[in-house]
Amino acid sequence: MKNIGLFFGSFNPIHVGHLIIANHLVEYSDLDEVWFVVTPQSPFKKKKSLLDNHQRYELAYLATENYDSLKVSNIEFGLPEPNYTIDTLAYISEKYEGHQFSIIMGADNLKSFHKWKNYEVILEDHHVFTYPRISEGKVPEQFDNHPKITHVDAPIIEISSTMIRKGIANGKNVIPLLPEKVWQYIDEMNFYRK
Repeated sequence: MKNIGLFFGSFNPIHVGHLIIANHLVEYSDLDEVWFVVTPQSPFKKKKSLLDNHQRYELAYLATENYDSLKVSNIEFGLPEPNYTIDTLAYISEKYEGHQFSIIMGADNLKSFHKWKNYEVILEDHHVFTYPRISEGKVPEQFDNHPKITHVDAPIIEISSTMIRKGIANGKNVIPLLPEKVWQYIDEMNFYRK
């Protein structure tokens, strides 16, 4: 049985910060693999700055292809909208029976975790791994020492996809923030340029 961490995100684009956190979790926790679950664009929320689902999947694939323990998943592309984590977990657990799935999230997400659909069921059946984020506000006490929530002492990475997109649009050199093949693909396809 493999213990797999699911790292959900739009990955628009995936960057070295995502890889540092995912790799840290594989190396320093009991997770065997981390799967980057590329979240599809909601048909109701068309964002001009959001690349097509398959382009973001391709970027994530290029970023992870040299890492044995990091994978990419497009599992949510075929699921009904909007995507709720609880539904994805139910589907993925059935599809990959015999694997144990956990969720990976920034610690700042715990502040609103109680608003997630069926969050109690998520915590009954799955572990949550959080990585540190610099943020304001307090995490509700119920999540402070929860047996199913593990706070991982990963490096604090303050790189954002938004910052990278703005940098590209403004002609800045963002190459150090992206895996080499990801930058090459973005550059070749003229992504994020005004």
